[in-house]
Amino acid sequence: MSALRQTEAVGAGAPASTPVLTVEGLTITVGEGAHRRPLVEDLSFTLQRGETLCIAGESGSGKSLTSLAIMGLLPKPGPRVERGSIRLGDADLVALGEREMRRVRGDRIAMIFQEPMTSLNPVLTVGRQLTEAIEAHRDVGAAEARRLALESLEAVRIPEAARRMRQYPHELSGGMRQRVMIAMALALEPDVLIADEPTTALDVTIQAQVLGILKEIQATRGTAVILITHDMGVVAEVADRVVVMRQGRAVESGAVAPLFEAPQQDYTRALLAAVPRMGAGAAAGEGTRANQPVAEIRDLTVRFPLKGGLLGRTVAEVHAVAGVSFDIPARQTLSLVGESGCGKSTTAKAIAGLVTYGGHLSVDGRAAQSLSTTDRKALRRDVQMIFQDPFASLDPRMRVGDLVAEPLVIHGIGTPKERRERVAALFERVGLEADAMRRYPHQFSGGQRQRICIARALALRPKLIIADESVSALDVSVQKRVLELLKELQDEFGIAYLFISHDMAVVENISDRVAVMYLGQIVEMGTRAQVFGAPRHSYTRRLIEAVPVPDPARRRAAFPRLVGDIPSAVRKPNDPPQRLVLTDVGEGHLVAAE
Repeated sequence: MSALRQTEAVGAGAPASTPVLTVEGLTITVGEGAHRRPLVEDLSFTLQRGETLCIAGESGSGKSLTSLAIMGLLPKPGPRVERGSIRLGDADLVALGEREMRRVRGDRIAMIFQEPMTSLNPVLTVGRQLTEAIEAHRDVGAAEARRLALESLEAVRIPEAARRMRQYPHELSGGMRQRVMIAMALALEPDVLIADEPTTALDVTIQAQVLGILKEIQATRGTAVILITHDMGVVAEVADRVVVMRQGRAVESGAVAPLFEAPQQDYTRALLAAVPRMGAGAAAGEGTRANQPVAEIRDLTVRFPLKGGLLGRTVAEVHAVAGVSFDIPARQTLSLVGESGCGKSTTAKAIAGLVTYGGHLSVDGRAAQSLSTTDRKALRRDVQMIFQDPFASLDPRMRVGDLVAEPLVIHGIGTPKERRERVAALFERVGLEADAMRRYPHQFSGGQRQRICIARALALRPKLIIADESVSALDVSVQKRVLELLKELQDEFGIAYLFISHDMAVVENISDRVAVMYLGQIVEMGTRAQVFGAPRHSYTRRLIEAVPVPDPARRRAAFPRLVGDIPSAVRKPNDPPQRLVLTDVGEGHLVAAE
């Protein structure tokens, strides 16, 4: 029997004590001779059917490299498995050829990658990519493959799933793209699912649903899950066992409850102490400072046309943002929260001048609509943005030191020496060494790339920073340092922040005021104490209830199942004006405006 056949023979009839996956003595190295160095060293663990093993640790600790080695996807040339074994049943995946691995990959072992935009093919529709994967591993026709693909999208609660099948990845929000990746991995119901930060881009309600879906699949099929995450709340919520990694080595491992209650290693204790917790922000003083607004937004509206017909005429419009109004005072943080696709990022892009909008917008007392070209350049110096996807916002052809210095060059700030010194100081403040300035974006982990983006946004010392999921890719210890840095810079330079995040614990700890958004509208806004202490809207209450608690003893018995269809933001030209009536999470409907 071939190695692949042995792999396929491992099925539901295997004894419960037989691990579905065994990693033993795994060592991954890079370089040759004197330049050789280990990236993962002597790593061992087992994975049982129906078990969730969480691998936690700081970015760059070797978590994602381990998952790529299991999938046989280590980049070539580059890191390689020098020794050790990865056994799926009795078959050593390290010894399999690429042709055999292709039959295993996606079918028996599937992976949800950390950055969906770089994992999805930009020239193929979402539906084509889903059906392609199904048809490659299942003996089904096109119609059946499409039905299975549609079911997968609906399972991860993508609104208007049939229409999304016809769209391309760039037409979806970051959270929706991640849901497409999750749907693609779940469609074939693999024996082992490796999830590399699968909920990083998801709001807490969708995160709860996805975690619930994973648990359901484990219960019905015995799927084993390796979950790579920096969110210790998620670890506490779903893990059976935990492996804590640091600098390529496992420093501690064990069952989730004892590890959280009495961690044995200082590193694990520091990791748990850095976790933001709901309620911790309530003790902090409220933002009562009556500072002048840095930004004033009134009746902000953003609509995107939908073309159709032979002549490509506009047949409908997506009302992405509908009549949003708020102020952002100096030295304060306004957080914008809500489900992915609700209009948070579109609102941010409108304020940054990256999309066409209606309504009134002024920054530092200057009406953006009436500015000259020269003044618009000065406005962009005052408003900087940290984007959600760090890899897509960094030029892969440039060294990261030059990328951070680029805004200084564009605006003619400092001499070359002064710019280098400022960039080196910024790297140090966001937790990166100065010698990293000479490397390229692909040489960093996802969390490290996000820190580079934060350093670039800080370079011009702007009046307003729009942080769109700016700490979502960071492990908790670095996240804590970055949030403390943002607060320090706010106090030092009077910076205002528009902070977009799905992490409600982070929002509670950093915000002065909070605005809750749904389907392009703000449904609730108030101070931190008002929104978190006494939320008025049912949607806000459900957002808070969905936050995972970093305590295994408080693990919820069941994940919330959201019912009802998400209303569409698409309007036809002759549709009457409408307003949103939201009765619960995921239960909303539009009625004629009064």
